[in-house]
Formats: sequence, structure tokens, C-alpha cells
Amino acid sequence: MVDNESMKLLADDLALGSFSDAQPWSVATSELQWLSAVDGLRAAQARALPGLTRPPRLPPVARACTVVAVLGRSIGAWALFERRRPSSRADISRRVRLSAEKLGTTYIKLAQIISAGEGVFPPELVAECRKCRDQVPAEPYATVVKILEAELGRGVHEVFTWIDPVPLAAASIAQVHAATLRTGEEVVIKVQRPRIDDIVRRDLRVLAWLAPFLVGRIPVAALANPPALVELFAETIIEELDFRLEAANMLDVAKVLADLDQRGFVVPRPHPEFVTQRILVMERLRGFKFDDVVGMKAAGVDTQAVVKTGMLGFLEGAFLHGVFHGDLHGGNLFVMEDGRTALLDFGITGRLTQDERMAFLRMMMSATMNDVRGQVKALRDLGTLPPDTDIDAVIADLGLDGPPLDPTQLDPDELVKELQRVIKSLLAYGARMPKSLMLYVKNLIFLDSAIATLAPELDMFAVVTEIGTHFATTHGAAIAAQLGMPAEPWEIDMDGVKAGFGVDPATTDRLTYAELKERRALIQKRLTGRLLD
Repeated sequence: MVDNESMKLLADDLALGSFSDAQPWSVATSELQWLSAVDGLRAAQARALPGLTRPPRLPPVARACTVVAVLGRSIGAWALFERRRPSSRADISRRVRLSAEKLGTTYIKLAQIISAGEGVFPPELVAECRKCRDQVPAEPYATVVKILEAELGRGVHEVFTWIDPVPLAAASIAQVHAATLRTGEEVVIKVQRPRIDDIVRRDLRVLAWLAPFLVGRIPVAALANPPALVELFAETIIEELDFRLEAANMLDVAKVLADLDQRGFVVPRPHPEFVTQRILVMERLRGFKFDDVVGMKAAGVDTQAVVKTGMLGFLEGAFLHGVFHGDLHGGNLFVMEDGRTALLDFGITGRLTQDERMAFLRMMMSATMNDVRGQVKALRDLGTLPPDTDIDAVIADLGLDGPPLDPTQLDPDELVKELQRVIKSLLAYGARMPKSLMLYVKNLIFLDSAIATLAPELDMFAVVTEIGTHFATTHGAAIAAQLGMPAEPWEIDMDGVKAGFGVDPATTDRLTYAELKERRALIQKRLTGRLLD
């Protein structure tokens, strides 16, 4: 029987965040000593970033020699034997991926960042880097115990009655083990790999030194030149090197979801006591892997509802609060038997400044209203284009002021030529991918793949209408006030939405994801074997 005090603690917890009902402990009444250091840690990281990405006169010599040797052999072999092949871009992408795996943790993580960069990097490179998402070899259990005891300041058996020596997962920064506390709660322990902080910072110095020499020399960066990519990578990976920040991210995202009443998500509670720079003990949640459609449907889970909840929760968190999980992928979440989605791994969390959040709101509003100028201006304000960019010139140069092109109606030469023109124009304006937009696009790409897995027959036009209507009716007045717009609800321009999918608004009333996937396959087929300048 649950007593009144326990019920009150649970109510307090659920008011603070979208947590489970099991409540192994309370984060509402506990003294989270590790939390008091978070603001100072974030400020220190921000101060350190420019130094991490500024090209040094001399890098760590031994590591630099290793990196140059590995990359040099790969690029040299490509230049000698594969450069003139029709598969040239695929060949160098494969060699870059193999080099990353050979160079280890930091470079594997960099490849994983690139793997989410569809539209920023060539598809061949993205496809190769996705292979770096596979399980990384785990650290020996003895090493894990040594790290745990150093961080806890006591023997592991004084805290845990059981730790599974075989990790649940092993990634480039850390690995996770199932365990049971002496107080009886089932938990997951996230343990940082040894010396990873020093390794990453050393490799960042090498990358910062090397990046300027690679500009224009490797045909694998469309909208992100190597120095800009190093900056983006440093901003992203530096957050993952202190688990106190991750635990705080868990609380912040859970609070945003609770404030939005998005209870279709569950965030595991971090332990009030056992969180340090290198270890993170959290509540253990269970569910179906994200691609286990058969298991979900057998349990009566509405997979279309899972997808819609995921899309809405992510968009509301980004647009209304400026805080969102920044690394959605199949390994970082699962679906519980009650249909709720459990979110895991908060090492990368999107945090928008007020100006960035306003730009995101304007981008959403202008997209649903088919306001091209508003969309380009919002992208400029996000940092994709320099602050002094002439918006009207960009619209004219990219041909955004004319009727939309249907890429499936272009022959291969026309399609390649059009892509070359757009990329060349964007580069001429100094286009880049800021961290906030990269994380946003990265999550949209995952949600796209989630639809393919869980709800291929979902009508894309209906989803856009449903989400747009929800924002207009639930948040319209608040958004209008923030943006200084008239208070009346905005109307979704469905013709513009349809044109954005590249279909004829007059003849297309419905577009399932499966049909959209067929269109993309046709476009990809027409691009096969073609190289972009």
C-alpha cells in the first residue's frame, strides 16, 4: 500500500518533470549536490571553447604525426587509384570512415556527427559514417570497477549488490552497465572511458591545426568547411565530457516536457547522490527497441501515435522552451509497453538562446505560411548566413522567387546542375551549419526514419496540418505576442506545404511517407554516378 507521503513525493516529482510513476527515489525533495556546480561548469566550457578550436602553432606532435599519416595514406591511395573512377566520391568516403575507425574515439565520434548531416555532407559520406554507429569495443570490467571506486570514494559493493560485467551498450565516450543498488533499486550506470577527457582535448588541438590545410583539398564537405566542422564538433563533444551536465540536462528536458504536458515521454531520474564527472547512475527503464514494430503492435502500442508524439514533443520543446534532446536515434530511446517513449542519453542537448528561439519560431511560422522571405531571414538570424546577408539577393540567386521545381521531373543532368547551382550560391554567401540548427535537422532526420519504420502509411499532409493546427490553437496567441504579430491565428498554406514536398498542389491531396520515399529513391537514382563540383 502506498502511503500519503509517498504519493505526495511522486506528485512533486511529476510536477518537476515527465518521469516514471515507479519513482525509485525523489528528485523533488533530494539535495542534488552535483547540480550546484552545473552553471559554473557550463560557463567554464564556454570560455574554453575558443582555445580548443583556435589553430595552434604546433599540435601535439606525436598524435599529429599519427593523424597525418593515417589520413595521408588514405587520401594518397584515393588520389592515385580511385580519383577518376565514377565511384570516386564513394571511394574517398569509405577511406575517410576507415581512417576514423583507425584513429579511435574522437574521430569515431566526429564520424557519428557527420552521419547525421544529410543535406550538409554528400550522401556517400553520410552513408559510410553511419557504419561508425555500431557498438564500440567495451572497456574491461576491471577498468570499469576502478573508475567507479575512484569516483565513489568507496568499494563498489558498498553501493551496489550487483553489476552486470557485460555492458548494455558501449559507445565512443562511455559505456553503460545494468546494476542494483544496495537499497534495492534497479539502475543503469554510465561510466566514462579512461582518460577520454585528455584524449578528446588533444585530438581537438590536432583537428584545429589540421583543418585549415584541408580546405578545398577533400571533396567531402558541401556546406561545412573543415574549420567550421571542427568548431561545431568541439561545441558538441565538450558537453559529453562531464556527466554532471548530462544529469542536469535530464532534469531540464523532463521539466520542459512536463510544462508542455507531453506525458508521452519518460525521462529516467538521475540519482541524487551518485553523479560525478565520470559516472552517472540513473533509474532503469525498459521497453521495446525502436525498430521492434512487431513487438509494439503485439502489445497494442499505436505506432502512429508514438511518431506523432515524438514530432510534437520535439518541436514544442525547441520552439517554445529552446531546450530539446539533441541526439535522437534508435539507440537513445525505446517505447514502453504503455506506449510512452523513454528518452536516454542526454549528453548532447539543444539549448537555444532567446534570439535563436525567436528565429526558430519565425522559421516555423513562415514555413507554414509559405513566406519564403521570412524563412530565409530566420535562417540568417540562426547563423546559417552572415548577419549582413542581403535576403532578397539570396532569394533571387537561389531561384526561390519562382515556381518550385519538382526534382522527379528533371533528368539527371538537370538535377545535378541545379544542385551545383544551389550549393555554389550558398557557399558564395558564406553559408554554414550552426550547432543549434545541426541538432534540429539531425533530429528531424531521425523522426523521418522513425516514420519509415513505425508509420509508413502516415499521410504527411495530414501530419503537417495536425501539428500546425495544434501550435495555432494551443500556442498561437503566445507565439504571436513573442514575435510582435497580430493576435489572430495564422493559416497554414497547404499549397506551399505541398510545393515544399515537390508535388503539384492542384493534383495531389494525399502523400503517404511510403510515396515520399519512392520519390526520394527516384531522385537518388537519377543522381547515382554523378559528382558534385
